[in-house]
Amino acid sequence: MAHQGSAVVVGVDYGTLSGRAVVVRVHDGAELGSAMHEYKHAVMDRTLDAHAGEVLPPDWALQVPADYIDVLKNAVPAAITAAGVDPADVIGIGTDFTACTMVPTTADGTPLCELEQFVGRPHAYVKLWKHHAAQGQADRINALAHERGEKWINRYGGFISSEWEFAKGLQLLEEDPEIYAAMDHWVEAADWIVWQLTGRYVRNACTAGYKGIYQDGAYPSEEFLEALNPDFARFVREKLDHEVGQLGHRAGALSAEAAAWTGLNKGIAVAVGNVDAHVSAPAANALEAGQMMAIMGTSTCHVMNGETLAEVPGMCGVVHGGIVEGSWGYEAGQSGVGDIFASYVANQVPGEYTEEADRRGISVHELLTERAADQQVGEHGLIALDWHSGNRSVLVDHELSGLVVGQTLTTRPEDVYRALLEATAFGTRAIVEAFDDAGVPVTELVVAGGLLKNAFLMQMYADVTHLPLSAIASEQGPALGSAIHAAVAAGAYPNVRVAAQAMGRRVVGAYIPDEIAAQRYDALYAEYKVLHDYFGRGGNDVMHQLKRIRREALTMQRKPVPPERPTIETDRTVSPAYAAGVFS
Repeated sequence: MAHQGSAVVVGVDYGTLSGRAVVVRVHDGAELGSAMHEYKHAVMDRTLDAHAGEVLPPDWALQVPADYIDVLKNAVPAAITAAGVDPADVIGIGTDFTACTMVPTTADGTPLCELEQFVGRPHAYVKLWKHHAAQGQADRINALAHERGEKWINRYGGFISSEWEFAKGLQLLEEDPEIYAAMDHWVEAADWIVWQLTGRYVRNACTAGYKGIYQDGAYPSEEFLEALNPDFARFVREKLDHEVGQLGHRAGALSAEAAAWTGLNKGIAVAVGNVDAHVSAPAANALEAGQMMAIMGTSTCHVMNGETLAEVPGMCGVVHGGIVEGSWGYEAGQSGVGDIFASYVANQVPGEYTEEADRRGISVHELLTERAADQQVGEHGLIALDWHSGNRSVLVDHELSGLVVGQTLTTRPEDVYRALLEATAFGTRAIVEAFDDAGVPVTELVVAGGLLKNAFLMQMYADVTHLPLSAIASEQGPALGSAIHAAVAAGAYPNVRVAAQAMGRRVVGAYIPDEIAAQRYDALYAEYKVLHDYFGRGGNDVMHQLKRIRREALTMQRKPVPPERPTIETDRTVSPAYAAGVFS
């Protein structure tokens, strides 16, 4: 083993579009080097780009598991080189993943999409976290759970998400039973990558609890699953159930094959897998009750520890040991945040804004933020709902959609952009209030993720939530968190809490609420809540109906072209338009 002063660990963070490896010194958490590798196939949400480009149905989001292996082959060796360390000094490796991201595999872990007979079948591929096409199955799970009085449903705020293991698994069964029958394991990508590193399959306590409805040592019963679909009765026993490893524990040793991929030594510790959001809390040393961690990127996940069990309406879940052993870990989230801003910039901002940003050498996001920051609170006259990717918390409904109210002929792009920023802050406030009301008070908001770079947005979140906002000190929170878990798995620290105190850090109170701005935001938030409840709690079902109409339109067969009209023979003068049938 490496000398204590020179010992390092590697954390690998698997995001939505890329994976990043960070080399971290064990004794103080110093980040010595990093590297990123983009997925070759990115996200397949319109066409099956990995095979002939077949068109995918609405609300699908797939990935190719081989892209994850490429991160190990490229990012890890590059990070070691960037850090300038001896690979022999690496004592452990830890990983985290987006969730719930599911891989259907054979008994030995081979993804079904890698089998020749299934390469053209969408259901054989990885279902990414933002695959929302299982909403119908989620609705049935929720309705049946409430009808039967299943105790576990309240551990998830009363709703199971379409993003999670059971809804996606039921969709797979009902839409492609042949793939379902060929599948031996329904595996979280967080666990699949650890399986590839060690040759040993271990489920992690985080995703098993939050995404797999694993509570008090048990999954939903076979009687419940059979009531959903008779062929789903043995889903847990035959496809899902497996050994569950606790966070920070050792899942196994690095295999010879994985050592060749990464350039690391065979036999070093590999930590039990984890989720990108939950693993970030130790990286900010934010593990105490009341500290809500918001990991802000394409989406936002909110996690926090509590010493007691409470039922928070609309939360994603509460799991004992879900963030750190010995505490109740709570989770909530927003399905779209950075994705909303990116989509607006890509599709709805005039070209002259792009041209100005290019001339000035800044991004369109920076330009819009600069212009939006010059406004007074409420000056744009707009309210938006942040549901462009559905609502994860507190409504747990991915059939909802985005909305901007108050536009006029003088509304400018920066107005809408600011309203979208505000909408995501209001969504976070709705989550904070749900926790406060349930007896799980939030006293500090701790932010990590790429959006932390936008100081205007961070101040807005502090003002909207009336909370001091602390900032993680690392730009690579998930990867650092994974490295902390690797250090514990390698035996360098007795547990994650102790390791976090030595290796994790945050800037406390980086943003303090401005009381004048906060009061003005209160008025806007009150209107947000009116719209939130009207469209999200049954006052108006138009969003659901529009999704239904869209699906019907996209699945309709193209109508045949009508035959040409016969020549009109008449001795009267007839206009060409009339003869062509334009006014018929």
